[in-house]
Amino acid sequence: MPTQLFSSFKTLFLIVLAAIAAGSSSQALAQSAERKLGDVVISANLKNMPIAVSATTPELQTLARTAFSAHGAFRLQPQGFAFEVKFAPAATNQMQVTISKAGAVVLNQVVSGSSSRNALLRAADAAVRAMTGKPGFFASRLAFIGERTGKPEVYVGDLFLGEVRQITNDRALALNPEWSPDGGRLLYTSFFRTGFPDIFSLDLNNLQRSTYVSLKGTNSGARFSPDGRNVAMVLSGEGNPEIYVGNAQGRQITRKTRTQAVEASPCFSPDNSQIVFTSDSMGAPQLFVMPAAGGTARRLVTQLSRYCAEPDWSKADPRKLAFTLRTGSGYQIGVYDFSTATAKIVSKAPSDAVEPTWLADGRHLVFTARSANQRALWILDTENGKATALSNSSVGMLSQPSVLDPR
Repeated sequence: MPTQLFSSFKTLFLIVLAAIAAGSSSQALAQSAERKLGDVVISANLKNMPIAVSATTPELQTLARTAFSAHGAFRLQPQGFAFEVKFAPAATNQMQVTISKAGAVVLNQVVSGSSSRNALLRAADAAVRAMTGKPGFFASRLAFIGERTGKPEVYVGDLFLGEVRQITNDRALALNPEWSPDGGRLLYTSFFRTGFPDIFSLDLNNLQRSTYVSLKGTNSGARFSPDGRNVAMVLSGEGNPEIYVGNAQGRQITRKTRTQAVEASPCFSPDNSQIVFTSDSMGAPQLFVMPAAGGTARRLVTQLSRYCAEPDWSKADPRKLAFTLRTGSGYQIGVYDFSTATAKIVSKAPSDAVEPTWLADGRHLVFTARSANQRALWILDTENGKATALSNSSVGMLSQPSVLDPR
């Protein structure tokens, strides 16, 4: 079974070449913060802040506690807490959040959302910012690959896998969904239509699909720049998988790398000026950075592994780059710090931890936990290593997450 690591791109490239030669169809291929609020100063250790969380209905209370339990800066406890956080519906799709400290109200705010569930998550994000001074991530949205139908299809939902929708029905191998920065569309790779990997654009307002790139060879790994103007991707039409950049409409596509190696997983820097990617030019996958306009690439030396792939650059903290690395016989998540030019392993998954994608606070990320028979989505606190499952076997195989920050 092909993995979704760097090697999957190389495997994909080789499989396609073999399929062309054999005339195979796609079916054969798919097998410690301080903040003043009013007259009250909030001061707490963000490593493990004790809080109490409640809501007026069992459903909302479960969701609120699930959310805060996934955040590494908080510890839920019924007594001896620093803050008490309460949620109550205010009107249709509105949620009131109240935070008290030692009996004094330090926040009382009404937050609107697209549904009562979304309003609660947005209100919980407001509570996180009030207590930590950092942005919340609970109201993030996820795109991911699910296999509930027996085929890999693209799904979207909220961070805690509520309000999930299946948005493709290609019945063909689908890969790597990626949000546009405005949340209006997704780019993904699919073997739909031609039987070989093309990049498609899906408008989430009307679910209309259009071809973004369909060129000779493999077309994959499409990723928007943070400003939404450009897309980096991997194309092999000129004989070797290389990094290309086009505009948001799939035009003005220009080649940015020229090597004999396999390049993969391009990702823009938060300021749009650079691209980090993976290349096996040194004999094994490693991380490289180059100007987005093209030019000389430099290697990011992690000193952790001879296999480093799947980079994701944090928009909230441009010093941080998450990536997948091989350690022993498995894979874990690492974080590279540009300010110190050092890297560390931040996950301790019992099986493989792969496909990291940052959340809005620059501290947590979503990753795929992968074993021989299961793939599931998890949240990881990169500061203390706490990992929280978002999915389980009852929802089937879920992988390849892409995060849209709360809007």
